[in-house]
Amino acid sequence: MKVFFILNGLQTVIDVDPDRRVVDILREDLRLTGTKEGCGSGECGACSILVDGESRLSCLMLAAQLEGKKVITVEGLASGKNMHPVQEAFVEHGAVQCGFCTPGMVMATVDLLSRNAEPTRSEIREAISGNLCRCTGYQKIVDAVEVAAKAMKNEGLRVKNGGEG
Repeated sequence: MKVFFILNGLQTVIDVDPDRRVVDILREDLRLTGTKEGCGSGECGACSILVDGESRLSCLMLAAQLEGKKVITVEGLASGKNMHPVQEAFVEHGAVQCGFCTPGMVMATVDLLSRNAEPTRSEIREAISGNLCRCTGYQKIVDAVEVAAKAMKNEGLRVKNGGEG
C-alpha cells in the first residue's frame, strides 16, 4: 500500500504493509530514531509524535492512519541549527536526564502549548502524565515547560496543524 503524508514539512510517500506500526516505519524505514519505543503498548509516551498538530502514540498507530496527515517528529521541531523553544528549555533547565523519555515529553509539551499558551503547573503535569520518566525528574521538566511557554508567548510562536507557527 502506498501512503502519502507530510513528514516534518516534506511530502512523503512510502510503500508499506498497511498494518505496520508507525514507530517502526519512522525508526526502521525512515531512520528517524528520535522517536523512541519504550513499552510498545501506549503506556509510556516515549513514541509520541504530532499528527495534524496533536500528540499521538506512534506505537499504537498503523501505517494506513498516516494517509493525508501532517506528521512532526522530534527531528522536525528544530529550524535549521536552532532548537525549538521547548527543546531549548529542556536543555537549559536540566529536564534532560537519561534522555530516553525526552522526545516524547517534548512532543507532548509542544502539543500542550499549541492549545494552552499559559498552562498552570497542574495543567502541565496533566499534559505530560502519559509520558513516563524513569529518572523521576518531573520537577525540572515542569519548570522547563513553564520557561518554554513564556519564551513561546514572547516570540509569538505556536505549533499547530503540522508545524506552521
